Amino acid sequence: MSYARWLQIGGFKISTTVTTSWIIMAALIIASYFLTRNLKKVPTSKVQIFLEFAVTSLKNLVTTTMGDKAVKQMPDMIYYIGSLFLFFACSNLIGLLGFRSPTTDIDTTLAWSLITVFLIYFAGIKDKGLSYFKGMLEPIPLMLPMNIVSEIARPISLTFRPFGNILGGAVIMSLVYQFLGFLSTLIPGVTIPFGQLLIPVPLHLYFDLFAGVLQAFIFVMLTMVFVGSATE
Repeated sequence: MSYARWLQIGGFKISTTVTTSWIIMAALIIASYFLTRNLKKVPTSKVQIFLEFAVTSLKNLVTTTMGDKAVKQMPDMIYYIGSLFLFFACSNLIGLLGFRSPTTDIDTTLAWSLITVFLIYFAGIKDKGLSYFKGMLEPIPLMLPMNIVSEIARPISLTFRPFGNILGGAVIMSLVYQFLGFLSTLIPGVTIPFGQLLIPVPLHLYFDLFAGVLQAFIFVMLTMVFVGSATE
């Protein structure tokens, strides 16, 4: 189970992370179109009822986590958090289809983390103006160096947490496939590596399904907590 880092198109090299991200975005756009094209004012289909339930649950989660004040100031955060979670989760789950997960590229998680940091400062400045940065001097001015280190550590932590977890799972699965393939060569008369078809299934359920969705949920929860706290 190996991945090529680049896709060669003529004289251009496109990262597989970029192409996989395009595939995920296209799939989400197409799914959104077909799921929402026949919406009615009074829902009659199970699909619309489920979508309204999901959107309402998302709105309640964001409002509860960030607070009413933050949501009123930044109402688009509800849609951003929903989109981020879907894209993040799909990026982690796409490894089940044999694609290289964009989350295994540190550029992807770094970009998401920088967006979160931008939203934190945007929310803080929108609520308090430039006086938001006076919080760097609290509780006493001598804490300024420590607060600066904390601000720098935040995007680093947000970047490496999902990157390390998803990449670690991908590396482990790659080693498992190679080991099972080697074992298959030791069995006389076996040309199909049956072990690679059955044994990795529970590992995929953990590393790709459980851990992938969990990391997506943790990331969006941290984003909501950090942005919401900037308005406190």
